[in-house]
Amino acid sequence: MRNVGIRGGELSRAVILILDSVGIGGALDAELYGDAGANTVGHIAEACFDGIGDKNGHREGPLFIPNLIRLGLGRACELATGSMSPSLEGAVSGDAAFGFADELSRGKDTPSGHWEIAGVPVLFDWGYFPREIPCFPPYLIDELVEQADLPGVLGSKHASGTEIIAELGEEHVQTGAPICYTSADSVFQIAAHEEAFGLERLYSVCTIARRLIDPLRIGRVIARPFIGDAAATFQRTGNRRDYSVRPPAKTILDFASSLARDVRTVGKIGDIFAHCGTGRECKADGNDALFDATLKELASLRDGGLLITNFIDFDTRFGHRRDVSGYAAALESFDRRLPDLLNRLVKNDLLLLTADHGCDPTWPGTDHTRERIPILAVSERIGSTSIGARPTFADIAATVARHLELPSPASGEPFIR
Repeated sequence: MRNVGIRGGELSRAVILILDSVGIGGALDAELYGDAGANTVGHIAEACFDGIGDKNGHREGPLFIPNLIRLGLGRACELATGSMSPSLEGAVSGDAAFGFADELSRGKDTPSGHWEIAGVPVLFDWGYFPREIPCFPPYLIDELVEQADLPGVLGSKHASGTEIIAELGEEHVQTGAPICYTSADSVFQIAAHEEAFGLERLYSVCTIARRLIDPLRIGRVIARPFIGDAAATFQRTGNRRDYSVRPPAKTILDFASSLARDVRTVGKIGDIFAHCGTGRECKADGNDALFDATLKELASLRDGGLLITNFIDFDTRFGHRRDVSGYAAALESFDRRLPDLLNRLVKNDLLLLTADHGCDPTWPGTDHTRERIPILAVSERIGSTSIGARPTFADIAATVARHLELPSPASGEPFIR
């Protein structure tokens, strides 16, 4: 951390980096979700140590993430699970604190994790679609077809996004019927070809779907555009868009925005929070581009400001696809970039690295896994210490609120003085 003084006043800044799905196992209620024993980081480390994580040509050898280890990731994993995974051992640097948090929210999906990190646990039950074909109520599809002027829809089942595009993409292009599918999350996903169907038309259909499913308490409608000429070449693009419901209470984003603080959100944060309090939103495609955008936004973030970034590749590109090697390579790539960010922090800045759920690539199926999340904190107000077990992700919001002198969220206790 550069000791250059506080920028422009008495306040300081806070940065939250959410490594999407980088869970560290050990969730107390994981058995209720069929995830007892899931451990995203630990199992990746073990697979790499045993040579299993070297497949697909992404990388080779034991997992090498020295910067994350110096920030306490290995120690956080040990606290969460009771054991130290191979290649995660190492000392913690003098200005880093570490710990883990359990989730109060129900489910194991993206909005629940993010909202709780921002101080609003989800204490109601999301709506989900059944594991049957068709999975969507006939009246819902009939209304969507009529209001969006569609020739029909394809899919209507639980599916992996990449697999269902390969399966139905050609028929979609020929018929003009979009592909509608869901997962174990509270989602209604619509895939369509950017050129044959049209990107703006896809967004319009998703807007209609969002309105139709509101009574069902479905968390998100997700636009999944793709390109390509045939099943073998179809690939999803970076123009994904999430249509979320609004958080049920004020988050730290709302508190910061209401006080005219400088709020920057990078990646899909704006979509997840239904653009409530999300300030200046910056989109980017892929972890490297997201890191570049984070550095750019940090450079001009004013005192008292809040910056939140979601790094999505861990989850969508590797976790859901059960690609251990790709996930490990993504962690190593992120780790290599960390010093550039750490060197740009200034006196009294607070940096927090965390996750929203797990997505263990060694686990059966393609869904998220119910896991504890790491909390890695860099701040002169904390120093090198264990913050231990936190009972809710909302302790992150409470800590940011105290650091930035914002109103305290309804949930959570800070781990700084």
